Amino acid sequence: MSSLGGKKILVGVTGGIAAYKVCTVVRLLKRSGATVRVVMTSSATEFVSPLTFSTLSGNSVLVSLFPVDKKSSTQNKTEHINLGLWADIMLIAPATANTIAELANGEARNSVSTTALSLRAPMVVSPAMDFDMYLHDATQKNISTLREQGVFIIPPVKGELASGLFGEGRLPEPEVIVKILTDVLNKTNQDLKKKKILVTAGPTFEPIDPVRFIGNRSSGKMGFALANASKLRGADVTLISGPVSLATPKNVKRINVETASEMARAILKIAPKFDAIIMSAAVSDFTPTEILNKKIKKSPKSFSIKVKPTLDILSALKNMRIKKIGFALETDNELSNAKKKLKEKNLDLIVLNSLKDDGAGFGVDTNVVTIINKNGKSFKLPKMQKFDVANEILNFVSKLLK
Repeated sequence: MSSLGGKKILVGVTGGIAAYKVCTVVRLLKRSGATVRVVMTSSATEFVSPLTFSTLSGNSVLVSLFPVDKKSSTQNKTEHINLGLWADIMLIAPATANTIAELANGEARNSVSTTALSLRAPMVVSPAMDFDMYLHDATQKNISTLREQGVFIIPPVKGELASGLFGEGRLPEPEVIVKILTDVLNKTNQDLKKKKILVTAGPTFEPIDPVRFIGNRSSGKMGFALANASKLRGADVTLISGPVSLATPKNVKRINVETASEMARAILKIAPKFDAIIMSAAVSDFTPTEILNKKIKKSPKSFSIKVKPTLDILSALKNMRIKKIGFALETDNELSNAKKKLKEKNLDLIVLNSLKDDGAGFGVDTNVVTIINKNGKSFKLPKMQKFDVANEILNFVSKLLK
C-alpha cells in the first residue's frame, strides 16, 4: 500500500448499510500515506456520521452543496468542483442502485453525484445492495454503461446480506478495496502526459444503396478502451470512430466518420500533429465502385456488386514522423501474416487478434492479443478485459515515445 503515499483520494459514501466498512477503508488509506477527503449523501449520514469520517480522514466532510445557514454563510461555494480537480482518484463505496443510476445517466442530485461529474481523475465504483437489486436488468445496464464510460467497477462479493438473504451484493473487505485502488492508480500513471495520441476505432460502412452497406462486426470496444486508457495516463487524445453505439470516453475529442474514405481523410488531415496513431479500427478493404441512388429491389435473379480497394491508410502514413501501431485480425497463419504487415507498412508495433482464441473477437469485453514489436519479437497476453489489454499495449507505446 506504500504506493499510495502522497496520493489525493476522494471517497464518496452513499446510503447503504455497508457504509460502516468505508470507515476502515479511510483508515487504511490514511495509514498508507494518502490524503483523504470524504463526500457523503444525506442518506449516508443515516448510517455513519460526517464527524466519524472527518475524524478518520483528518479533513472536513462535504454533505450539502449549500450552506446550512443560507443567510450568513457561503462556506461550501463550489467545493464539488474544487474536489473534482483536486483528486488523483475517486472511490464511491458503497454505491447504491440509485447512485449507480445517477452516475450512468449523468445526474447531479447530491454532493457525491455532482462531484463525480466534476471529476477529472479515474473513478472506482463499488456496488453494494441486496442481490435482487444488484442483478436487476436496470442495475446491470447502468453498470455496463459506467464500464463503457471508463469507470472501474469493483464487483460485489457473495455472502449474507442485511436482508438476511444470501447472494451477490456485499461490499468487499476494506483491504481488497484499497488493493484495487492501488492497482487502478498504477494503471493510470501519467507516463503519457504531454503526448498526443490519435486512436481509430469501430467499423466502416461502405454504402451499396441508400439502405444497404458493406460492413464488418467490429464493436469499437477495443479502440474506445485504448482512447480511455490513453487519456487516463495523461495523453491528449483524439478518437476517430466509425459507426458504433459507445459513449465517448471523458475528456477525449471524438470525430465520427462512416466510410473508409472519410476515415482516411480525417486521419491524414490531422495525423502530422500527433506523436502516435493507434489504428485499431476495422477499416473496410473494399468499397463498391458505384453507389446506387435507389434501393435495390428484391428479385429472384442473382446480381453482383463490383468493388474496388480502399486507400491503405497505414501505408499512406508510412513516411510520416509518427509512431504507428497497427492491428491485425487473422483467421490463418496469424503470426506470419501479422509480421508481414508490420514490415510492409513500416509499423513500430502491431497487435494481433485471432478469432480462434476463446474470449476474443467481436462485441465481447475481453480480448486475447499478441503484441509484436519492430524487431519481430512477440508477446502473447492471456485473456484480459479490453481496458487491461489497452494498458498493456500502452506500456509498449510509452516506451516508443520516450
